[in-house]
Amino acid sequence: MHAVRLDHHPALDARDLLPFLAARAVPGVEEVVDGVYRRSLGDEILELRPAADHVVIAGPVRAAERILRLDADPDAIAARLGDDPLLGASVRAAPGRRIPGHPDRAELAVRALLGQQISVAAARTLAGRLVAAAGEPLATPVGGVTHRFPTAAALAALDPGSLPMPRARARALVGMAGQPWGDHLPGIGPWTAAYVALRSGDDDAFLPTDLGVKHGLAALGADPARAPELAEAWRPYRAFAVAHLWSAAATSR
Repeated sequence: MHAVRLDHHPALDARDLLPFLAARAVPGVEEVVDGVYRRSLGDEILELRPAADHVVIAGPVRAAERILRLDADPDAIAARLGDDPLLGASVRAAPGRRIPGHPDRAELAVRALLGQQISVAAARTLAGRLVAAAGEPLATPVGGVTHRFPTAAALAALDPGSLPMPRARARALVGMAGQPWGDHLPGIGPWTAAYVALRSGDDDAFLPTDLGVKHGLAALGADPARAPELAEAWRPYRAFAVAHLWSAAATSR
């Protein structure tokens, strides 16, 4: 096991980690149980156990570092966002807030496509059905982690008509399997491309049309229609601004 001490990574705020991952945990591939996040990565199981001053990692350390975004630059983020009229108070109160990363860009692209225009809970359910239909069972399941996420080959072999989603989206999912990721792919809109970039470690990714971003701006007293304009002041750390806007939206609810 490996332990990441939070006093060595002052930008890491682990309080938001488990709730975020739990809300999006794909049945069969991920679970959050008794304060532990667990998921399959190929034949391996990754476990993250956040505590008050450290996060214990069991399994692939590099994947864990991507999820935890340990590459973040806390001083630069605070210098850019800490005095912002809208976000400054949130940044000063929780300087380590960030959107967790993701260890597998191809999987993330599929999940982002599934999540277009539906709720987080609905996307999670849909992804679980996809895993049950096309995911490979693990030789040694651990708790509720029983499958690998479907491979590109398994997704490409699916009949779009068998998938419980709009036909155009199902065709896009099957069609993009095995192809290099890019926003030029059919069915991949700006929100999906930006979300994949954000969760893949792009510090400046931004989602101006995202409902959470809009609700966060409204909660802070800003006009959601001005999102692209306001976000110019947050470059090159707009992805961290998204984290604070989503938090403001959640708090207002």
